Amino acid sequence: MNTLPAAHRAARDRPLPGAVRTGLLRGRAEIRVFFRNRTALVFGTLLPLALMLLFGTLFKGSVPGTSVPVHDVVVAGVLASGVMSAAFNTLAIGTALESGDGTLKRLRGTPLSPSAYFWSKALLVLALCAVQLVLVLAVAWAAFGFVPPASPDRWALLLWVFVLGVLANCFLGIGVGSLVTDRRGIGAVLQFPFVLLQFVSGVYYPFGQLPDALQQVGALFPLKWLAQGMRAALLPDTLAAEEPAHAWELERVSLALLAWTVGGLVLCVLAQRRLLRKGLS
Repeated sequence: MNTLPAAHRAARDRPLPGAVRTGLLRGRAEIRVFFRNRTALVFGTLLPLALMLLFGTLFKGSVPGTSVPVHDVVVAGVLASGVMSAAFNTLAIGTALESGDGTLKRLRGTPLSPSAYFWSKALLVLALCAVQLVLVLAVAWAAFGFVPPASPDRWALLLWVFVLGVLANCFLGIGVGSLVTDRRGIGAVLQFPFVLLQFVSGVYYPFGQLPDALQQVGALFPLKWLAQGMRAALLPDTLAAEEPAHAWELERVSLALLAWTVGGLVLCVLAQRRLLRKGLS
């Protein structure tokens, strides 16, 4: 005879929340925890600002053949590199540490599915990158007189480039972090290629001024396309002539970022399945 109270029976029979709801709930919790950590928040947002002020001050004058100040190019590039730093580096390191200390293993005993885990991390990074974007634009306006675009079309372009860039980099970060075996040295391992990518992706100066060989290397990675999309959204169209194709190539930008988003998501799923098979998550 079932002696459980009706309320307990109803709670027992109620279906578990889906991946979307659990992902949103965990994402909200992770955002609260991260933003309460003042040290992580300050240093997570300070680096893009410092790099923008440094390179924006060093590189003076206008882009040759245009009236666009070089520091405006730096602003767009720093926004792109800030997204990659916050999304890829933060999540690669965090996922590696969580898989090593048993956090992911303990999550298997909760209603949080792997897909919900992915989306909770994406939500955290979206919030962090949004804060970075606002701060970079505000400091650029105060330090360099940078004028954000007034056209709604430009803001819409900035939005979809921003979201695709965040998703592509955060899924890649989770996937790479799940595959790393040397968790203690992951920060140093990631920092070296990240620094190189910034200089071959047109972050601090027009991409078209790079040697052809470096342009081909940079075009293989999402940071180049993210920086190009940021320039298209934030800078005058006259600067498009400085791109290798003499155009913003927004179709290629969207296809490249979508391809990296899908590829990163596939890498996430495969990496998490590998961890599950080995009993490490």
